[in-house]
Amino acid sequence: MLLSKTLAHAFTIALPAWVDDELADVPTVLPSREDRMALVHRLAARNFREGNGGPFAAIVVDSDTGQVVSVGVNVVLSTGISSGHAEVTALGLAQARTGSWDLGAGGARRELVVNWRPCAQCYGATLWSGVRTLVVAGSGPELEEITGFDEGPVRDDWAEQFEARGIAVVTDVLRAEALDVYRDYAAHVAATGATVYNARTD
Repeated sequence: MLLSKTLAHAFTIALPAWVDDELADVPTVLPSREDRMALVHRLAARNFREGNGGPFAAIVVDSDTGQVVSVGVNVVLSTGISSGHAEVTALGLAQARTGSWDLGAGGARRELVVNWRPCAQCYGATLWSGVRTLVVAGSGPELEEITGFDEGPVRDDWAEQFEARGIAVVTDVLRAEALDVYRDYAAHVAATGATVYNARTD
C-alpha cells in the first residue's frame, strides 16, 4: 500500500457544542478585564465536567472596545489531540475569524485572557500570535499543586520575555476564583477518576 493512502491529512480543533449554550446570555462586548476573566472561569468550570479536557478556557478580546473575537476551551480529551489547549483553540479561532495569523495586523490591539500563566506549549503559541496583551488570573505553583498537571519547563522570566516582545502582561485578575475552579476540578478527579493528562515520564 502507498504511504499517501495511509496518512491522515487533516485534524480539527473545534469548540464543543455546549459552548454555544453557555454563551447564550453573554454580550458580545465585555468592558472590563474582570468581566472577561469571569467568562473564562465560567467556561473552564463547565469544560472539565463536560469531559472535554482540563479546567482551562481562554478568550481573545479587542483591548480597546471589549469586543470578544473568540473563545476557547481545552479539548485534549474529546479530540485526542495534545495541542488542543484553551489558548491554542482561542488563538486559532481568532485567526480564522480575522483571516490572519497576526492578531496585531493593522495596528489591532487584541488580548488573550486565560485562567493561568500559559504552559510551555501555549507560551510559544501566545508569543507568535500577534496579541498585544496577555491577561492571566495567576502565575504561581498553585495550579500544578492543586490539579496535578505538569505545565512544562516555562522560564522564570516568562513575563519579561513577553514584555520584551511588545506583549504587555497583566496578572492576578480574579485569581481566587481561578483557584476555586482548580479545587473543584481536583475534587472531580478524586470522585470520578477523570484523566489528568501529562507527558509520559517512563
